[in-house]
Amino acid sequence: MIMMIQNFFVSALALIVTLGILVTIHEFGHFWVARRCGVKVLRFSIGFGKAVKTWIGKDGVEYVIAPIPLGGYVKMLGQEDTTVSDTSDVSASQRHQSFAFKPIWQRMAIVAAGPIANFLLAIFVFWIINVSYGVKGIAPVINGVIDDSPAYSAGLRTGDEILAVDGEDTIIWQQVSMQMFARMGESGTLVLSIDPVDSNVTREVSIPISSWMGDDTQPNPVYDLGIVQFEIPASISELVPGGRAEAGGLLPGDEVLFVDGRAIRGWTHWVDVIRSNPELTLNVVVKRGATETELQLRPASIRDDSGREIGSIGAYVQNVNLADILPPEMRREISYNPLSAIQPALKETWNKSVFVLDSIKKMVIGLISVKHINGPITIAQVAGETASYGLEVYLGFLALLSISLGVLNLLPIPVLDGGHLLYYMIEVVIRRPVPERIQAWGLQIGLLLISGIMVLAMYNDVTRLL
Repeated sequence: MIMMIQNFFVSALALIVTLGILVTIHEFGHFWVARRCGVKVLRFSIGFGKAVKTWIGKDGVEYVIAPIPLGGYVKMLGQEDTTVSDTSDVSASQRHQSFAFKPIWQRMAIVAAGPIANFLLAIFVFWIINVSYGVKGIAPVINGVIDDSPAYSAGLRTGDEILAVDGEDTIIWQQVSMQMFARMGESGTLVLSIDPVDSNVTREVSIPISSWMGDDTQPNPVYDLGIVQFEIPASISELVPGGRAEAGGLLPGDEVLFVDGRAIRGWTHWVDVIRSNPELTLNVVVKRGATETELQLRPASIRDDSGREIGSIGAYVQNVNLADILPPEMRREISYNPLSAIQPALKETWNKSVFVLDSIKKMVIGLISVKHINGPITIAQVAGETASYGLEVYLGFLALLSISLGVLNLLPIPVLDGGHLLYYMIEVVIRRPVPERIQAWGLQIGLLLISGIMVLAMYNDVTRLL
């Protein structure tokens, strides 16, 4: 109970800090460019709801901090809080400071500055990660291949190293997974470049895919193909009070060795066995100290995010320092200096931006499930977890979330920055502003779409908790 309360407060704090950073950077982008274009800023607000803190800066701007960190806004002279400009209250002497009277390229620059600020934040964060930590991970050497799996049928074997996925070089397992995630929901052929264990000649392996992982809410592309990575031991750190693991006699510190006579390769394999056997009795052999102990476990039946019945016992993995168990030849590490770190930071931001945009497209056309849309509860949980893993992991999550915010705000939906940019581009073509009646209709449609997405995200969050 104490741990649950502690996790709640960590997640809540992580959510506030994470969204606070992202919203502040986004709104500061609008603010900074507006000031450079000579537009008078009336209010700079971070958060929604009744103001917690308000003050007037030396620049005459009203600064506001509100308690709900799900957004913010920059209010400028000559611009309403909606998409419809209102210039009736702007006097002739102030028109040179009014947003509505600025050239269209300046208005477009001000609107685009928010998402651009999010992309710049991501580039900066990736640069910090590259300079401070470099690229570290486990070499993508196959630790095992499941019989009758797509990988086995394609000829992959234990000891083969994956050099590239669809032509993109892969140095560590994380890069392999990301390249495979990019093919979610697709049909066709996944091409892997392999350094075989039994040959010095690199070869290509083609694996057919069909609507690949489109309905999976917790996809694991590597394991889905039947490829076993280097795994941490299936060691137990703690148990859920009253859970099936506790009832079956598992203890913290136990390491699972066998289930029904089958050797357990590691934690991921152990989890898969438990999930695959709801309400079935399993004969488990664990290493307890210097001895082996036989137990019987009966995983409880629960429903996952997609409604499928899976098993659960209520046990947590023991944190292990990979440096202590990973063979030297399996380690991969690339260091960067401040100059060489720029190019990979730019590439990482671009690749993840394309990935987010492509994922949105796939959800719209039905290739992958809309259950991948996450709300603030899931973001809070992930933020809390990544913060507990260390600064490097948290910074990577922050950069990905910043990219997602930038991409989403550029979508051509009225209410969002992309909707404003769409109106301005139309204005460039037709040489006059989009009629206010059309903008009002667009506002209603945009609010309906955004409200629907928010409701769906919250629904997904709640169903994950249940």
